[in-house]
Amino acid sequence: QVQLVESGGGLVQAGGSLRVSCVASGGTFSLYHMAWFRQAPGKEREFVAAIRWTGDITYYADSVKGRFTISRDNAKNTVYLQMNSLKPEDTAVYYCAASRYNNLYTNTRPYGYWGQGTQVTVST
Repeated sequence: QVQLVESGGGLVQAGGSLRVSCVASGGTFSLYHMAWFRQAPGKEREFVAAIRWTGDITYYADSVKGRFTISRDNAKNTVYLQMNSLKPEDTAVYYCAASRYNNLYTNTRPYGYWGQGTQVTVST
């Protein structure tokens, strides 16, 4: 069973940058596709980005494409989300998730493991 712990959230001004991290334990991290989702108050959880277990394929939501970068370090059991040019609408709790399914998915169902989330707040 994989346990995921996010960190690195915080308060940042619009236009700024932030990097959130997710450390995995209890499983073979390199076998899992990883993804970031986010959930704003009163809204459904939405897909942000995903990365293949090998790290060579990534996929992004249109809303973050060109601003966010997902990466992973399998030696450190860690997945990152670098967020640049942040906007107030990026404010949400950011969750990392792990999946053993073959493909990268943008819906939550294939992801069987979730972290507790880290708050990202972007001020105007």
